Amino acid sequence: MRVLLASAEASPFAKVGGLADVVGSLPLALRALGVDARIILPGYGFIDHQAYGIQPLAEFSLPHRLGTTAIQLYICDHAGLPVYFLQAPPYFGLEGQVYSAWDWDMQRFIFFNQALMAALQHLSEQLHWRPDALHVNDWHSSLLPFMLASHGAADQSPATVLSIHNIAYQGQAAGGFLWQAGIHGRHHPDLQELGLTDNLLGIGIAYSDMIATVSPRYAEEIKYPYAGYALAPLIQRRSDDLRGILNGLDCASWDPATDPALAANFNSDNFRSQRPANKRHLQSFARLLVQDGIPLVGIVSRLAAQKGFDMALPALRSLLTSREMQVVVLGTGEPELEQAFWQLEQDFADQARAFLFFNGSLAQQIYAGCDIFLMPSHFEPCGMGQMMAMTYGALPLVRETGGLADTVSNYDDGDAESGTGFVFQWQEAQAVEGTLSWALDTFHNRRSAWQRMQKRAMQSDFSWENSAGQYINLYKRAISRAQT
Repeated sequence: MRVLLASAEASPFAKVGGLADVVGSLPLALRALGVDARIILPGYGFIDHQAYGIQPLAEFSLPHRLGTTAIQLYICDHAGLPVYFLQAPPYFGLEGQVYSAWDWDMQRFIFFNQALMAALQHLSEQLHWRPDALHVNDWHSSLLPFMLASHGAADQSPATVLSIHNIAYQGQAAGGFLWQAGIHGRHHPDLQELGLTDNLLGIGIAYSDMIATVSPRYAEEIKYPYAGYALAPLIQRRSDDLRGILNGLDCASWDPATDPALAANFNSDNFRSQRPANKRHLQSFARLLVQDGIPLVGIVSRLAAQKGFDMALPALRSLLTSREMQVVVLGTGEPELEQAFWQLEQDFADQARAFLFFNGSLAQQIYAGCDIFLMPSHFEPCGMGQMMAMTYGALPLVRETGGLADTVSNYDDGDAESGTGFVFQWQEAQAVEGTLSWALDTFHNRRSAWQRMQKRAMQSDFSWENSAGQYINLYKRAISRAQT
């Protein structure tokens, strides 16, 4: 089976969020199971061709309503995985970051879909390789199912699978940009009835052979307006073709037994003796009191409204005032949240430290050094932070939503015969404060239960193997649908 994954992001080449982690690791897992999986990305200007051994493959011109654009197709081998890059200034090839202003991004990614259509033909002609399934991801590449259905020959077009990583980002109000690019009308009856003909993600949902999202719980949540927004009715109509497949981790990279960023390596057998060195290192680096008995709360996150920090900040302020605890934050994002965490550090200088940047090694040190990993998201399609934290022996404190509900089981408030963390439901600061207070009490008073949960969390299987097998079944179903 041949599968091509199209995406705006893929690690390690271009990463903003979890989309990059998934697209960068899923194809490797598919190849390990015998699938000829490959990736195609925009050829961003910041990607270092020399560092990754990226080589030119083909050149062609693409005529469109605004003129003719020269496109260069590049290729590299990444750990045995072929990765293609489409470079076409001014759309792709000059920029210093993945995303820019909304109106320019709409034009750029609509063009990416058009360029990829042309690239499929060149891959077939030059490499004699044509995918059986095209796996598109989020709104950035979700025009492709429509374009293939409209222009492709039925016996040659690949089946299409759309993955929704976060339905909150939909590519709405694209009508003028689609007209400008020469994309003809979308006459799917569901799109017309629901007023979604200008919604890029909605177009992908309507025209894809199969649809996936990144956790089973999220697949159910997006059928309703509180999580699916304007696309919920369309999701309901495609519910028979929707699958929730939990994201996996690259367990070779995320392994506390071998991670070179850690002060001390450890595993689920020796973490009791070996892991504390990482906490001491983190406390020292953060200029906090170095003491094993003080519970340390860690946050590694994009600082955005979705992540629930409007609930977490009042809870942290209250508990830092009344309880013995420490907080270490790593992340960037919305200016008002960055300011709020900076102020938290100023007000509790002996207990809190906010690193308002991103550093991968420091993130790993926080996972390995904190006791409680705080992730109180309002919604979370899958979430990777809680899985990384559990793998590194930190107990997550999460809201019961999306992939958080699928991956974290609540402490039984006893001997920890069950549980890998602490879970709350209500979207209120009091719920975060009460649950965090419960976790602090457990840390102090039930150490054997705490360590039993740590061991269970570290032994959780978050590998891609099971999920990759589910994707293979999804591709087979999509191919079967496309052939009927």
